[in-house]
Amino acid sequence: MTISFTFASDISVLIALVLTVISFCVGILGGLVGLALGTIRLPAMLLLGIDPRIAAGTNIITSSVSSFFGAVKHIKEKNINKRIILFMGIPATIGTLIGGLFSPYVPVDLLLISAGLLVLWQGIEFIFLSKSNKNKMSEAIGNQTDEKHGSFNKSNIALETGLGLSIGTLGGAVGLILGSIRLPAIIRILKIDPRIAAGSNLFIGFFMGITGVIGHSFNNQVDYQLMILMGSAAALGSYIGANYTNKISINKFILILGIILSLVGIILCVKPLLG
Repeated sequence: MTISFTFASDISVLIALVLTVISFCVGILGGLVGLALGTIRLPAMLLLGIDPRIAAGTNIITSSVSSFFGAVKHIKEKNINKRIILFMGIPATIGTLIGGLFSPYVPVDLLLISAGLLVLWQGIEFIFLSKSNKNKMSEAIGNQTDEKHGSFNKSNIALETGLGLSIGTLGGAVGLILGSIRLPAIIRILKIDPRIAAGSNLFIGFFMGITGVIGHSFNNQVDYQLMILMGSAAALGSYIGANYTNKISINKFILILGIILSLVGIILCVKPLLG
């Protein structure tokens, strides 16, 4: 008697293992800088022949699982700010639902390119910022304030809430969590330690991923066997990566974040052009 193991996406075990290794590596980077990095996993899944709809649904769940385990470590490291979750996370989750409802009516390619250019610009700026002197760094990310608690005045709260809703709506429309846009906004506007912003952003990503996957699960657009492999690897990688967030200097953190944001921005811009 032989036992066969098949995937809903009709891929071989070898390809599944390759994606599992990729997911683990991406998880380490994501846990370190506070991003789910589904924008890196998704192209790999498409390049290896997975149906785009199944890839999107599987990737969103994997991103959510990865975000959760990375956030768990960040909670232990006290890198979570409850007010960020409240003022940006809840609106972002609501926006994801709204964007999902209107996704059939929006120009997805145009939105992806626009989001990609924004992320790429922010990534390049962070790279140059990491090379600057300490005073310029402090001036740019707000370290002249109480960086552990941030600047939560009325105007900043209103701006963060509006951006959370807008970014969530955009993410719901294009099928991505888009923490790569949300994280720089948290750092810039709330003038808070980037490492706390990273942990809080992962926590928000977990709930957004849960919200975004509802429609995909309902339409049978998830490869659960592959998700278990990729999700487990991403969760382990994210937890490991989060261990090192507080062990590197702010300049190195900003440099790594800038490089990853630049890569994500390029992927977002190129993806629509490649179909």
